[in-house]
Amino acid sequence: MKAIQDIIVAPVISESSMRGVESKHYVFKVRPDATKPEIAKAVETMFKVKVASVNTTNMKRKQKRLGVHVGYTSAWKKAFVTLTENSKPIEFFEGLN
Repeated sequence: MKAIQDIIVAPVISESSMRGVESKHYVFKVRPDATKPEIAKAVETMFKVKVASVNTTNMKRKQKRLGVHVGYTSAWKKAFVTLTENSKPIEFFEGLN
């Protein structure tokens, strides 16, 4: 069994992800083997909110170059979490706007 703290790796802070904060849409980097119910339970437990839906996508690795050297970024999983209308917002994201 996975620990709740291990499922959510980090919040995704970008211009496009911060646009959804006002409408209670949040983006997190999660473990590649995490399922939607596990992600929902982890967000509800960690932030004391009510999750309406979870959508996920697998981000593929990308080729990067530095001069003549070629390498790849790591593949990761992104979770889009939508909270219910009567749920309070996540306080971590409120200070970033």
